[in-house]
Amino acid sequence: MDWKVLFEGDRIEAQIIKGLLDTEGIPSFLEYEAVGKIYGFTVDGLGKVKVLVPLDRYDEARGLVESKYKNSDLD
Repeated sequence: MDWKVLFEGDRIEAQIIKGLLDTEGIPSFLEYEAVGKIYGFTVDGLGKVKVLVPLDRYDEARGLVESKYKNSDLD
């Protein structure tokens, strides 16, 4: 399965977005930068979390997230 990054930002925002996708039955997973997961901070890209969704569900996921969650970090 091909995956595409839907969002990249801090851990809390990523978890909120993943939860929204989960409730709508859209598969997703979080990809962590190791430093951020260990120490819990985001500096100059370190510690960012990516939310990935299947490529064939990307448009659906983006529409859902945009309708519920306003954030300029969506690519």
